[in-house]
Amino acid sequence: MVGHVSVRIGCGLSCLAEPRLAAVEASDAARRGLDGRPADLVLAFASGMHLVDPQSTLDGIHAALEPEVLVGCGAGGVLGCGHEVEDGTAVAVWAASLEDGSAEAFHAGVEELDDGLAVSGVPDLEDAAAAILLPDPISFPTDQVLHALAERAPGVPIVGGVASARTTDGEAALFLGEEVIEDGGAVGVRLDGVELLPCVSQGAAPFGPELTITAAEGHIIHELAGKPALAKLRDVIADLPLHHRALLSADGLLVGIVVDGGKPEYVQGDFLVRGLLGADPVDQSVAVGAPVEPGQVVRLHARDAGSADRDLREALDLRVAALGGDTPAGALVFTCNGRGRSLFGVADHDAEAVSEAFAGAPAAGFFAAGEIGPVGGATFLHGFTATLAVFPR
Repeated sequence: MVGHVSVRIGCGLSCLAEPRLAAVEASDAARRGLDGRPADLVLAFASGMHLVDPQSTLDGIHAALEPEVLVGCGAGGVLGCGHEVEDGTAVAVWAASLEDGSAEAFHAGVEELDDGLAVSGVPDLEDAAAAILLPDPISFPTDQVLHALAERAPGVPIVGGVASARTTDGEAALFLGEEVIEDGGAVGVRLDGVELLPCVSQGAAPFGPELTITAAEGHIIHELAGKPALAKLRDVIADLPLHHRALLSADGLLVGIVVDGGKPEYVQGDFLVRGLLGADPVDQSVAVGAPVEPGQVVRLHARDAGSADRDLREALDLRVAALGGDTPAGALVFTCNGRGRSLFGVADHDAEAVSEAFAGAPAAGFFAAGEIGPVGGATFLHGFTATLAVFPR
C-alpha cells in the first residue's frame, strides 16, 4: 500500500509519422500517468520527422499537457515506457507533477574570453536540490562548463545528456517552453524541493589490482606503485587471465580513476572510467582522459556487453536499496548512442532493465551523444554510460 505520493510521473512514446499527432499521443499517455495532477515539468525528446518541423511537436505537447516548464532536445533515438526506438521517427514525453517542489527552466550560453569561458543564463545552483542539463554538442563545451558549475555549486547533482541530433536544416534542436532554440547552447532545469537520486552505470568491468599513482602531472601518469607507468601496466596485463587479456585487446584499454578516495575498498561505481589516450615508450608514461594526481588509485577496466549489463543491473539494484525497496515515482534515462543493439545485440536492453528494476515505474529519455552524471561526488561528461535521474515518491 503506497501512502502519500509527493511526486507523480507519467510517460508516453509515439512512433506516428505526423509530428503533432505523435506529440499529442505521447503527451496523452504521459498525462494519464499524472492522474489529474498538473504537468509541472515536462521533458521531450524527438527524432526523425520531428526534426523537420520541431515546432509542431512542441505545439502538440503544449496542447495536450499545458506544461508549466518544458525542456527537451533532438535525438538520434529515444526511449520510453520500456521500449527503445534507436532510429526513425519517434517522440518520448516525460511529465512530472512536483507538488511542493519547483522547476526553473533556463537557456545557457557560452562566450570565449581571453582568460577562459563566460557562462551565461544558468541560475545560481548553490542551494538547488539538483539540475538537469541538455547541451547542444557543437556550440556548448560541456566538460568545461561542468567544471565551472562544480566550483560554483559543489555537491549539487547534475544529470542529463548531450543532444544527439539537430534539425534537418542543421540548426540546434533544443526545446524551451514553446520555443525551438536553434542558436545552440544548452537548456536545463534547476530543481528545488525535489529529491533526485543520480545513477551512473559506466558499463565497464575492473580487472587486475588497484594501483596508486606515485608521480603524475595533468593527464599524464609517470609512475604507478613506484614503477614507470607503462612498464607497470604491461606487468599487470601479463599477469591477467587469458580471457581478460582478450577483452582488453578487443575493446580497448580503459582506466578507472578513483575520484573520492579514502575508502577501505573501492567498488565498480567508485571509478571514473576513461580511455588510455597514449603512451610514451621513452619515458614510460601514459596519458589518460582525465586529470590525475599522485595518491589517486587506478585500476584497469574493459567494456563489453556482459560487463555493461551487469554494471547497469547492479547500479539499479543499489538505487532500489537506497529507496528502501520502494518503487520510485519514475526516472529519466540518458543512454549512450553507442549502446543499444550495437552493444547488446538485442533491442530495448537498457529500457527493459530499468523497467524491471523499478517495477514498471514511468521512465523515458534518449540516446545521447554524451551523458552527464556524478561519480564520487563530482559531475562529469561520460561516454558509453547509462545515466539516470531517479525520482523517489
